[in-house]
Amino acid sequence: MSTRIEIEDIETTKSEKLLAVVLAVFLLMGSIWAYQEIDDAIQGPSDPEAAFLTGEEEQTLSAFQQAERRLARARNAQTKARDTLELAREEYRTALDAGRPAPRLERAYANARADFASSGEEVAQARDEVVETRPAAEAAERKLSGEVEKRFEYEALVVFLLRALFGAAMLVAGILLLGRLRRRGSRYLPVAFALIGTATILLFVLASDYITDYVDPLDFGPLVLSLFGIAVTLAAFWWLQRYLARRLPSRRVRRSECPFCGYPTGRGAHCEGCGRGVLAGCTACGRERRVGTHHCAVCGHA
Repeated sequence: MSTRIEIEDIETTKSEKLLAVVLAVFLLMGSIWAYQEIDDAIQGPSDPEAAFLTGEEEQTLSAFQQAERRLARARNAQTKARDTLELAREEYRTALDAGRPAPRLERAYANARADFASSGEEVAQARDEVVETRPAAEAAERKLSGEVEKRFEYEALVVFLLRALFGAAMLVAGILLLGRLRRRGSRYLPVAFALIGTATILLFVLASDYITDYVDPLDFGPLVLSLFGIAVTLAAFWWLQRYLARRLPSRRVRRSECPFCGYPTGRGAHCEGCGRGVLAGCTACGRERRVGTHHCAVCGHA
C-alpha cells in the first residue's frame, strides 16, 4: 500500500539506499553475464571451409595441403639420406686410405647414394605437385579468408547491435518504471534508480568496448560524445519540465500559493499576484474547489 504524497518530499533512508546499491550490484552481475553471452551465442560456423567453399575448392585446398606435407616429409627424408651418405662415404674413404678391403662399406656407400638419389626424386615430385596445386589453392584460401572476414564483421555488428539494444532496453525499462513509481508516489523509487544505474554502467562498458571500432576517439569521438550528451541532457530536461508543469500547481496549492504564479493566496477567489481565479466549481457537485487540487473537498471527485 502506498500513500499519495509528493515524490520530491520522499526521504530515502540509508537502509533503502544500501539495498538499492546491493540490488544494482546483482543486476550488474547478471547484465554483464548476459552481455558476454550475446557474444558467445553469435558464433560462426565450426567448419568455415564447408560453409564457404564448394566441394571442388575443398578438394583443391586439401590436395595442396597434402602436397605440402608430402614435400616436408620428402625434405626430411632427403636430409637424413644425405647424412647417411656422408657418414658411409667417410667410413669407406677411411678404409681405402688405410689400404684395407671393405666390400661391406662399399655396398653401404652405394646403397646410401641410391637412397639419396631416390629422396631427391621424391622431393622433386612433391615440389612439382605443390607448384601445380598452389594457384587454385591460393585462390580458395583468398576466398575463404574474405568470407570468414565478412562473417566476422557481420557477427561483430550483430553482437554490437544486440548489446546496444539490451542496454537501451534496460535503460528505457528503468525510466518507465521510474515514471510509473513517480505517478503512484511509491517508495520503491530506489529499485528504479538501481535499474537505471545498472543500464548506465552497461552502456558505458559498451561505449568503451566499441568506441574505437566505429568511431575514432582522436578524430570525431569527442564531438560524437558531446552531441550525444547534449541531446540526452536536453531530452531529460524537456521531460523534467513537462513533469514539473503537471505537478507544480498541486504543490503550490499545498503550500497555500497561487497554482499559476506561486504568489501566496488569501481567502479571496482571485490571486493577488496575477489576478487569475484560484477557485472553480467542481464538475461533480458544483461546489467551489481550489484550482490545482486533486480531489474536491466536498464530494471527493477527482
